[in-house]
This record gives sequence, C-alpha cells and structure tokens, in this order.
Amino acid sequence: MSAFKKTILITGGAGFIGSHVVRLFVNKYPDYKIVNLDKLTYAGNLENLKDIEQKQNYVFERGDILDSAFLQKIFEQYNFDGVIHLAAESHVDRSISNPIEFVVTNVIGTVTLLNAAKHHWNTSLDNKTEGKLFYHVSTDEVYGSLGAEGHFTEETKYDPHSPYSASKASSDHFVRAYYDTFGLPVVISNCSNNYGSHHFPEKLIPLAINNIKNNKPVPVYGKGENVRDWLYVEDHASAIDTIFHKGKVGDTYNVGGNNEWRNIDIVHLLCQIMDKKLGRENGESVKLITFVKDRAGHDLRYAIDSTKLQNDLGWKPSVKPEQGLEKTVDWYLANEEWLNHVTSGAYQKYYEQQYVIR
Repeated sequence: MSAFKKTILITGGAGFIGSHVVRLFVNKYPDYKIVNLDKLTYAGNLENLKDIEQKQNYVFERGDILDSAFLQKIFEQYNFDGVIHLAAESHVDRSISNPIEFVVTNVIGTVTLLNAAKHHWNTSLDNKTEGKLFYHVSTDEVYGSLGAEGHFTEETKYDPHSPYSASKASSDHFVRAYYDTFGLPVVISNCSNNYGSHHFPEKLIPLAINNIKNNKPVPVYGKGENVRDWLYVEDHASAIDTIFHKGKVGDTYNVGGNNEWRNIDIVHLLCQIMDKKLGRENGESVKLITFVKDRAGHDLRYAIDSTKLQNDLGWKPSVKPEQGLEKTVDWYLANEEWLNHVTSGAYQKYYEQQYVIR
C-alpha cells in the first residue's frame, strides 16, 4: 500500500507555469507523490525545480505525451489518482511558422494522454473512477478577441484566430468529449496571460526585461494597443490547486487576474522599473522600444471574468501588476546564470544525458 495519500501526474512540469504548479504541490502536500513528466524541449528546464528536486515526494520522468506505450507504463507504475495536464506548445509566433507541430503536441498529445487515463482508470481492479481527475489547463485565447467592452465567461463561444489557439480549442473539445462519451472525470480551466519568474524569454515580459538589461531593442507589435489581462503565475498555480481539489467534475473555470493593460503600457512600466533597478536615468530604457509589424491574426483584447471561480470555489487573484512586475524583474536580475543557461541551450545537453527518454 502506498505511503502517499494521492499520486498526481503533472505534465509539462519543467515549463514556466508547470514548474510553479509542481513546486506548490510538492511543498504544500508532503503526503502526495508528485510525478513531473516533461519532454524537456527548449522551454522545459529542470533548473526551474532545483529547489525541490531532492524532496521525497517528488519524481521526474522524462517522456513524450505522444508515446502511448510510455504513458501506459508510467500509469501502471504509479497508479495515478489525478492528472494535471499543462504540457503544450504555447508560443503564438511559433504556431504561425509551424502549425503542424502545435496540432501534434496540443491535440494528438492530449488525446493520447486522455486515452492513457481512460484505459488505466477503466481497467483498474476496482473499475471505478471515483476520486480520479483529469485536469486540462487551457487558455483564454480559445475565445478569440473582444472589442472595447465585455469579458470572456465560461459560456463564451469559441472563436480561435491563431494555430496555437485553434489547437488548444481542439484539445478542450476532446477533453469534454471524453467526459461526455466515456465518463472520464475531467475539469478544464482557461487562463489569461501569465507572467512571473522562470519564464523562457520569448514572451513579451521576460523578453522585454532581458532586452532592456542588455540595451537591445524591445519589440512591440503594431502600436502596442493590444490589451491583455495579466495574471501572476503564482496566483495561477494557486487557482489550479483550488480547482483540482474543489472543482466540479465536468465544469470549466476561467482564471484571470482582473488586470487589463495595453501591451505598450506594460512595457513602459517595465522600463520605469528597470531604470530604477539598474540605476539608469528615468526614461532611458523607453528609448529601446521599437514598434514592429503586427502579428498576423493578432487578437485586440482579452479579458477574463473569473466570477464563477471566485464565487463557487473561493479563489481570487492577489497580486497586482505593479507589485508582480517588480518581483519578476528582481528575480530575473538576481538569476542571470539561469537566463544565460536557457537562452544558450547549455542545460539541454546536460539533461539529455542525465534523462534518456525511455
């Protein structure tokens, strides 16, 4: 009999959001065994989890969610009680240049994982799914674009505009189909833009921090008028914890930060913070802002209504961008070695030697 109360599989746990979820669960639930499954692509970095890698309730497995035999093997080995599925290709620009990669990972990978859960939980000795949960973490981009007014709710019609958001919308539909068709216990959350520490510097905020620090141009699409609802990543991890433990099977929950900012305003705020932290003259970093040709199919505005999550489950965001951005900048400035490793790819060869995909 296992010494642990629950055994949970977290996919994509070496990535940005995933590493924060893994850290939270490992530290908060010492009576849970947390199995982190990650393929260790360019955005998956075990250096994100150095502080908890020796914990007794933490295990890392390097593998691919597309490998059904591998998934079957680890489901049998660990007998998972729950799955928190975060593994995904997530960068919109990359999806425009290589849509097929996003279809394969985000759609086929999710279905392969769903099949593994369905097979194992339906053929276990007690033949029951009570207490089991497949939690699929998705994005608000599946809803498309808003005008000047309104917010995305759980009832908003899907209207994806990029290959990335289309792939995530498709994976959402498959998760619901497995609930409706097979009775697989599932829950879905759709979150707004995340920011915080350990973020690979390809997205707006970490890219801007890195470029400002190195006096490089800070690219801003169009006129920077696109509006996003910014959610501090530790708030998102807390929401995932809440939904996993309290969410209603079959339901969807929107997770937002209640913090709408235009991209250009976020970059200006970052410039002010960086000038202060680096001892530069106020306004010096703003000169690095460079407007570039807008992204194809660039959604104008996202805004999340997280009333259901707040009212039904008692969660609410706790960090405002002014506070969260300063904490984020402090982390990046204090972790230059991490940044150098992930941007150079130096860590990848090391971990590929340490963890061979089996």
